[in-house]
Amino acid sequence: MHLNNSESSIYVAGHTGLLGRAVVKKLHNDGYQNLILQPSSALDLRCQRSVDDFFQDNQPEFVILAAARVGGILANDQFPTDFLVDNLSIQLNVLNAAHKSGVKRLIFLGSTCIYPREAPQPIKETALLSGPLEITNQWYAVAKIAGVLQCQALRRQHNRDFIALMSTNLYGPGDNFDLESSHVLPALMRRLHEAYESGSKEVTVWGSGKPRREFLYSEDIADACVFVLKTPEEDLLHVAPDSMFNVGYGEDLSIRDLCDILQEVMQTDCKLNFDLSKPDGTPRKLVDNSRLAQLGWNAPTPLRKGILHTYQWYKANVAKPS
Repeated sequence: MHLNNSESSIYVAGHTGLLGRAVVKKLHNDGYQNLILQPSSALDLRCQRSVDDFFQDNQPEFVILAAARVGGILANDQFPTDFLVDNLSIQLNVLNAAHKSGVKRLIFLGSTCIYPREAPQPIKETALLSGPLEITNQWYAVAKIAGVLQCQALRRQHNRDFIALMSTNLYGPGDNFDLESSHVLPALMRRLHEAYESGSKEVTVWGSGKPRREFLYSEDIADACVFVLKTPEEDLLHVAPDSMFNVGYGEDLSIRDLCDILQEVMQTDCKLNFDLSKPDGTPRKLVDNSRLAQLGWNAPTPLRKGILHTYQWYKANVAKPS
């Protein structure tokens, strides 16, 4: 059942993260005020009993599952058990509780890292499980694949209206800029800013700079979430019988080109040193966004505009004063 009442109760799991914050902002802007928000300090989604009690007490009608342990290549390499077990636990618990409490529709947020390393480009949803994964983030990917399959299993056996959205690389205001755990765009933004501010004007970039990536502004994925919540089930299943949708911007670029755009927007001129001893990750990752496009949704925010908004937020909230 789709969202068609502004009074409906909506639980946003992971509302303090990059994606969750954007979803809450979008829902509020669209007039949805009956939001159920619970910080991780008050609800450990890795504990099934706590999650069951929470759903029993709050009875949300709709759920957006944006909670996850996320990070870049370095974090995935250092904490493979955490990335695998934490994400499996969160997904299993929330999806089971949503099923048992009769949630009308749930959106599970995944990642395009679920697709094989050598998948044909642009990557279609049907590429799932068609080949080996990228080894640098396989722990996270396996967990997210399990989440997709759990949604599909619950739909098949219990007719649950659970939808999986696979987003490409996200960025935006409120991103994680910690150099030990962040993704490539916020990490590069911070390195470039700090190098320029310190006067060193030299930045080391992991890998060759050749891999190509697609970047999606956080407010755009939030817009896609709400769009899918409002779309009738028959329309969704008409274009996606597996109830799975890629969400991307539709264009990719090399990491080297990303660095150039960052420097242009940030008005820096740092020298880039590419560290070939570090892994590149997947050679290319551009998704086919045609399913959502058929329904009338496309990402509206150009990369330069999104980077500018993100950099303005970074300078106001994260960067140390000059």
